[in-house]
Amino acid sequence: MPFQPHTAMVLAAGFGTRMRPLTDHKPKPLVEVAGKPLLDHVLDRLGEAGVDKTVINVHYLGEQIIAHTAARQKPKVVISDERNEVLGTGGGVVKALPLLGTDPFFHLNADTLWIDSVTPNLQRLADAFDPARMDILLLMAPTTGSIGYDGAGDFTMLTDGRLQRRREQHVVPFVYAGVAILSPTIFKGAPQGEFSLTKLFDEAAAQERLFGLRLEGVWMHVGTPDAIAAAEKAFLASAA
Repeated sequence: MPFQPHTAMVLAAGFGTRMRPLTDHKPKPLVEVAGKPLLDHVLDRLGEAGVDKTVINVHYLGEQIIAHTAARQKPKVVISDERNEVLGTGGGVVKALPLLGTDPFFHLNADTLWIDSVTPNLQRLADAFDPARMDILLLMAPTTGSIGYDGAGDFTMLTDGRLQRRREQHVVPFVYAGVAILSPTIFKGAPQGEFSLTKLFDEAAAQERLFGLRLEGVWMHVGTPDAIAAAEKAFLASAA
């Protein structure tokens, strides 16, 4: 049977420095795109995917996110409070593990934004996740056709879905879309305090247990204020 995560974690603790001045007095997850905060786009997707509980970590202006999500029931939001510490993307998950349980869970960046094709990408990710073969399954956006992204990519994807990290000076066809399914087992022996989740991605890749799934639809990289207009244009086009 396909695996269906009922728990998720959303990373919302960043400073959003590249989104200034919009983030001078507001955390980036609450910046609006197409009439809705980035965080609500993510939470709505999780609710539609059948997720019951979402853990959100907060740091910068975290009280605003706590107040914004307090009444949400689908999914129910649990806060992992990091306002007195800086833990990075990896350390933030380690702190939240007791709230996430022992099963694999969805893991999303609060500012990730995409338009689905026929089948929702979260459902496709759940259907593709095979705990016998993989510890991490990343949703991968093609660099060509993505909106607001002009980088060199993150990974090469082999025919069986295994991922290989981009080598320096190389250009590769896929960028991590900020959406994944993670097995809690990858955090056994993880460092304490601040560290990046990419460390665990690389360890899983070395063990051939890091896989990717190509996103179907359109991915939008909303990293700066200028990128908001392009994302809103894509939303309008998809609704036409």
